[in-house]
Amino acid sequence: MNFISNEIENYCINNSKDINPLLKKLERETQLKVLRPRMLSGELQGKFLELVVKMSNAKNILEIGTYTGYSAICMASAMPDNGILHTIDINAELESMANKYFKLAMLDHKIDMHIGNALDIIPTLDINFDLVFMDADKHNYSNYYDIIIDKLPSGAWILVDNVLWSGKVLDLNNNKDKETIAIHEFNNKITNDSRVDNMLLPLRDGVMMIHKK
Repeated sequence: MNFISNEIENYCINNSKDINPLLKKLERETQLKVLRPRMLSGELQGKFLELVVKMSNAKNILEIGTYTGYSAICMASAMPDNGILHTIDINAELESMANKYFKLAMLDHKIDMHIGNALDIIPTLDINFDLVFMDADKHNYSNYYDIIIDKLPSGAWILVDNVLWSGKVLDLNNNKDKETIAIHEFNNKITNDSRVDNMLLPLRDGVMMIHKK
């Protein structure tokens, strides 16, 4: 769900620098061939991710939830040539499509894709990540956070997508599904964690920005 009108979103896009034109082709192919294409980050959020990478000077990035590779391309394009983005997805069927676009974008040398359960893969990555982007199974957000927060250096950033969950977090009496409850609990957990500073942005479906102190 988008919490701004299409007119406002288009105005914002028209008054932002363009992102990689290859992403429009990726978006079209995703809509034609992949289930739940609304999971794609989209142009406005993609530009946001790109600028966060530039502002943070991130060289080591962890992405939890690759999908078809849109957000990975946005972030990797803003990294220096010696930077590496590790992206994890549990769906092996999406691997070939994502890797195809990584190569077309000439960013495959910066992106290392892992297929499998992120909770199993993350502990094997002995890397001090500058930036983490979480956009995977919502009921595991707190679990992902718990296994990465102590491994991050001071000054690192975590961005978490879909933390408004189409507005369902506002009405827990009528939305008792495990995803809504997990996201609400995650949002409260971050706000009450003294190790970090945070802000929840109403961008697209909500993005939690977390800065480790």
